[in-house]
Amino acid sequence: MKKHNFSAGPCILPQEVFQKASAAILNFNDTGLSILEISHRSKEFVAVMEEARALALELLGLTGKGYHALFLQGGASMEFLRVPYNLMKVDGKAAYLDTGTWASGAIKEAKAFGETVVVASSKADNYTYIPKAFEIPTDANYFHCTSNNTIYGTQMNQFPETNIPIVCDMSSDIFSRSLDFSKFDLIYAGAQKNMGPAGTTLVVIKEGLLNQTGRSIPNILNYQQHIDKESMYNTPPVFAVYTSLLTLQWLKNLGGITAIEKNNEAKAALLYNEVDRNPLFKGTAAKEDRSKMNATFLLENEAHKTLFDNLWKEAGVSGLNGHRSVGGYRASMYNALPLESVEVLVKAMRELERIA
Repeated sequence: MKKHNFSAGPCILPQEVFQKASAAILNFNDTGLSILEISHRSKEFVAVMEEARALALELLGLTGKGYHALFLQGGASMEFLRVPYNLMKVDGKAAYLDTGTWASGAIKEAKAFGETVVVASSKADNYTYIPKAFEIPTDANYFHCTSNNTIYGTQMNQFPETNIPIVCDMSSDIFSRSLDFSKFDLIYAGAQKNMGPAGTTLVVIKEGLLNQTGRSIPNILNYQQHIDKESMYNTPPVFAVYTSLLTLQWLKNLGGITAIEKNNEAKAALLYNEVDRNPLFKGTAAKEDRSKMNATFLLENEAHKTLFDNLWKEAGVSGLNGHRSVGGYRASMYNALPLESVEVLVKAMRELERIA
């Protein structure tokens, strides 16, 4: 039976990426060596890193616009620390928007470096919406936000206009929709949602942003060191970078972000229409802030849980259970998830309505 993977991450990747990556494990580019054992200093892997960095900028529309792309380690959680280390000035301050667990994690790290202003938060309402109409201090060193919130199923549809640098954690929706990415001064994203396997993080940095804090930064945490060493300051996660490159190539061949955005909109519309139509279900996120990547919903009557769980599992659906802080269900519809998988889930929801 075909599996339909709605896991929040590590997530589904394109089948052709799995096939190419598995072939490279046995013999990478006819070198007679596995991608798992090839030297990261070899010309073959240096070419992989260079292409991956360039292709990331190309897909984001940032080629030639003064940005650097890096593939680093430590996940987005490392960037919670690395961002204030590199951007918050000594005796400076930063502004943060609190929209969920990961945003609050970033805020916690920033507080260790200086004054951290939370401009708005939806925590009191269990992060069911994106705060709006907040003010950003004009003297902050940067403003930080999280574009998509996997646990709570919310997504930012608008970003503030401000004269200070904007930093955005796009871990769960990068490469999924069209944005003017030049509005952001620093973007970071764990690979394990739309870009590749767990193990590497894409960081995109605008030139002129760094070396202004007045503090000494350890080399491994210093973005400038990684830029100067072309993302090779230390041994990179070779396999994760290579698989990310394959995924970016797949996306480019599909037509890039504008093409995948249409697919993502169709998947989200199909599922949310069923959640709203079917009297046995209800959504958890404010409708205007619903995520196209992570749809969160509940049963109106928990007595139907066992029956519904059996229905979707028998249909080959996997990874649908919601996060413990929200409960219910969470359908993660990342780039590589086909519309067919959402159709299977919707069919199970309609079957529950028929027999319950």
